[in-house]
Amino acid sequence: MPADTVRVSDVAGRYASALYDLADDKGAIDTVAGDLTSLQKMFDDSDDFRRLVKSPILSRGDQSKGIAAVAEKAQLSPLTQQFLGLAATNRRLSALPGVIAGFRAILAERRGEATAHVTSATPLSDAQKTSLIDALKKAVGRNVDIAAKVDPSILGGLIVKVGSRMVDSSLKSKLQRLKLAMKGVG
Repeated sequence: MPADTVRVSDVAGRYASALYDLADDKGAIDTVAGDLTSLQKMFDDSDDFRRLVKSPILSRGDQSKGIAAVAEKAQLSPLTQQFLGLAATNRRLSALPGVIAGFRAILAERRGEATAHVTSATPLSDAQKTSLIDALKKAVGRNVDIAAKVDPSILGGLIVKVGSRMVDSSLKSKLQRLKLAMKGVG
């Protein structure tokens, strides 16, 4: 499994399902989904935030205080803040990436959408996202939600994964294929 793929464990799946049900009951699904997108971006962009979430060394109290401060500073909804506090209290904050993936999967399924995990060398512009969504919608046959990730190591192009299908048009992969082909010439 690629390093950037997140598995949804049983624990993360249960937390994602509970959060989705609670958000649905409160009429806050879109708000919580937006909060989770913000949290995923923080997780992807900040080593400090990843350490806060994943560290088994931090005490329950320190992790709770830290995540509460981050959630307040990021202006996350009260529901999301409460959820993060509960996860920290239960020592389940490390499951956050899986919870986010699980929540997005539930949301996409309920909306009849597919989630496309897109990796690019640089952030996609709004026009590029719109164009990609339109192309994926035609290919997949239903609405598509994009979970974007930036990985400068791919040099250029895109890696797109929808369900079990993956298209790797990254420059890094093309160069690796060329290198392998060149080894056979001689």
